[in-house]
Amino acid sequence: MAPDISVIIPTYRRPGPLVEAIESVLAQKGASCEILVIDDCPEGSAEEAVRPFADRGVIYMRSPSPSGGRPAVVRNFGFKQARADIIHFLDDDDLAPEGYYAEALDVFKQRPDIGVVFGKVEPFGDIDVASERDYFETAHRRARRYGQLGPKLGFSAAMFFQRTLLICSAGMVRKSCVEAIGGFDPQPSLAEDVDFYARAIRHSGAYVLDRTSIHYRIGPSLMRLPDRQPLIDSSYRAIHARYRREHGPVDFFALKTFAKILDRLHA
Repeated sequence: MAPDISVIIPTYRRPGPLVEAIESVLAQKGASCEILVIDDCPEGSAEEAVRPFADRGVIYMRSPSPSGGRPAVVRNFGFKQARADIIHFLDDDDLAPEGYYAEALDVFKQRPDIGVVFGKVEPFGDIDVASERDYFETAHRRARRYGQLGPKLGFSAAMFFQRTLLICSAGMVRKSCVEAIGGFDPQPSLAEDVDFYARAIRHSGAYVLDRTSIHYRIGPSLMRLPDRQPLIDSSYRAIHARYRREHGPVDFFALKTFAKILDRLHA
């Protein structure tokens, strides 16, 4: 029998946090899961950490070709191995909150028209996360408001043209939706998860839960570098160029204009 949810965990030389991530999934109630750990390290840095979980349905795989720091490539390999209809792309240092899987699964069952379910991002870490917590609390309030506009329009405008509403681990998505949009695009140098969820929501719509959907570990990353803005700008240029190609300039500028209207209404 196929599991309810396939959890895809790309990993690279973080065995300690990886074990915590796996345990947070194994602690979930009300949903059967398979956990696919995809090791992007040529030396197999996660193999020893994952071995004790082998008899609990955790599957260890090595990436066929190390990505060189492109998690989009690893996630795309992972989802093609998944047996469940629902996929959770969980980063190897994040934690799934208690009760989230059962609640998300219930929404997917009740709303067959919805392709994405997400909730609030709760940051944590060994550094001060006050600014990140403020950001994601605001993002969740925005998401709840935009959800009143329907499953696609407000969410899509926000994801493509405003500050993001979620990060990769915060959402779950139907496998059929992932397949329909071709998975993750490895082209953006940053924000590949923003691009993925923007396209998934544009295609299949979303539902936002009034609860925490991920404990998001804050630590060193490209997104925290002081000179990150040029990388972010180039990533969004790639995201917008793809949108224009796929939906045409009229649709592109209409959605961009709508995003500006939302900004003014909710300023």
